[in-house]
Amino acid sequence: MVLQRDRKVPVWGWSAPGREVTVRFAGQEKKTRADGEGKWKVRLNPMPACYTGQEMLLMAGDSILIKDILVGDVWLCSGQSNMEMNLRPGPDAVFNVEKEIATANYPDIRFIKIPPVIRFQPNKDIQKSFWQVCSAQTVPSFSAVAYFFGRELYKNIGIPIGLVNASMGASTAEAWSGAEALSQLEDFKQLIEKWPVKVQQAKEAMTKYVRESAVWEAHLDSLDQGYQEGKPAWADPDFDESSWHHIDLPTHWEKAGFPDMDGFMWFRKRIQLTEAWKNRELTIGLGTINDMDRVWFNGTEVGRFEKRSGWTKPRKYHIPAGLAREGLNVISVRVYDIGNNGGICGSAKDMWLRSDDKDISKSLPLAGTWLCQIGLDLRSISPRPLPPDFSETNKRLPTGLYNGVIHPLAPFAMTGVIWYQGESNAGRAGQYRRLLTAMIDNWRERWEQGNFPFGIVQLPNFMPRQDLPSESSWADLREAQALVAATVPECGLVVTIDIGEATYIHPRNKQDVGKRLALWALAAVYKKPVEFSGPVFKSMQMENNQMILSFTHAEKGLVTTNNTDVEGFAIAGEDSIFHWAQAVIKNNQVVVWSEKVRTPVAIRYAWADNPGCNLYNKAGFPAAPFRTDSW
Repeated sequence: MVLQRDRKVPVWGWSAPGREVTVRFAGQEKKTRADGEGKWKVRLNPMPACYTGQEMLLMAGDSILIKDILVGDVWLCSGQSNMEMNLRPGPDAVFNVEKEIATANYPDIRFIKIPPVIRFQPNKDIQKSFWQVCSAQTVPSFSAVAYFFGRELYKNIGIPIGLVNASMGASTAEAWSGAEALSQLEDFKQLIEKWPVKVQQAKEAMTKYVRESAVWEAHLDSLDQGYQEGKPAWADPDFDESSWHHIDLPTHWEKAGFPDMDGFMWFRKRIQLTEAWKNRELTIGLGTINDMDRVWFNGTEVGRFEKRSGWTKPRKYHIPAGLAREGLNVISVRVYDIGNNGGICGSAKDMWLRSDDKDISKSLPLAGTWLCQIGLDLRSISPRPLPPDFSETNKRLPTGLYNGVIHPLAPFAMTGVIWYQGESNAGRAGQYRRLLTAMIDNWRERWEQGNFPFGIVQLPNFMPRQDLPSESSWADLREAQALVAATVPECGLVVTIDIGEATYIHPRNKQDVGKRLALWALAAVYKKPVEFSGPVFKSMQMENNQMILSFTHAEKGLVTTNNTDVEGFAIAGEDSIFHWAQAVIKNNQVVVWSEKVRTPVAIRYAWADNPGCNLYNKAGFPAAPFRTDSW
């Protein structure tokens, strides 16, 4: 692991009540005694960065030895799916993912993924997890934004970097906020006051849901055309699949002619093996599968993955000796998708059959043409029972992820936080500003480290372009993020308005997100003389029916992409109706006007879900979206 440098480091745990506990690390020895509930905590004295693995010995009757500990800077990386998105290869992977993985050799960068547990009440400990040393073998499972952030920091400051990933897709800001924070907000105060009653009602509703879901799930195999009389008929090697559809794997089946299909999809592939494969133990790799699967080899089941989460885990299954035969062999896979995209959808290089799991030269590639057939389309049967909204399965549950992840993680000593979240709160911008402010205060109080740095990734461009200036819930949310960064001490904003994708909510350019976060940290935290921001609106004045705008972070000049006219400005008069405006750069300012607005009173820039905008500074950073009105 990595421990935080230059700061007192809490080390805590549990033992028998009243027992003496000794902690030894890097020449320090700290003693304490467990309280009546067995809790204990010591604080190590501040230490400089250390690049060689140290050992920590903990003694309390028994002893625990933790090896290979570095001392450097630790960052907590939190948010929803754009923070959670990892470097796993696949059709929607980050740019240049294969090269990024191959070159990820940074033994001084360590990371840990905290399992995202949702709880009604605060947990005392995190779920079982472990630190990993950054390498080509380990990095695919880790947050892409966090990795690129940590890599850029390491290259610039050269000390060990610890990255703690506490993120969960589709989660809301209120899920990451504690009851103490939410009770201060009128929108949530009443809910927190009624919490005990709500929890009891939720437990009763969950009992009913579990019972009804079990009944619904139990009937699915009987409705699957691939199962007949309780047996997987479509896994039989002699089954005739000549009428099935051809499909090139890996891919999501929605991209291969099966739009909006959730349920069971069967895949089959016939392969020829030589006598050398016969009677050997084999391993089959199928990459990542969304969401669950069962796999048969020559009609015998060799593996299954039936968890509703963790679909990013690459599938590898053991095939016992005796199943493979010389000549024709048949692989059958049933994939069960419960929502969004489905399929065998990882990387082609992760699809193989091996006679020796450690020797790739003895591999048979499995990517390419397969056959597929729908076994059960869930649209053809009664809908699945829905879990209650107020439950420990709901990633949007107020306080849920704070209780399950953040509360037990604190006060692990760290430098600061990077935060990429907001998509799930779009449409509630005013509330989000209050909520995120309260959440940051809540975390800082919990950590007892003062106003630690907090870097906010502003939402990128997303969704179709609009022909006319219009209102935008994503623009409103970006403004809320910018206001938090500007008003809460030691907060920073990273603008990503130029690296999103219209049709994909998870932009693949995570490199620039991580780099911009790192540049913010280098400037704001490490006090390096680097630019980290694009132009930020400062002031405006009117001359001859034109608005002249000034910006900070523009000292070395303003530019546009490809030296074209400035795009993305809209202008309005007293009638509050916005029109697209003409704009030019002049004397390091932007002059904006429209023939349709004789007396302008308000300006908006990049104010849309997916704006067309092109204003940058000469350091290469995009101008931050803004508006001068409060309409």
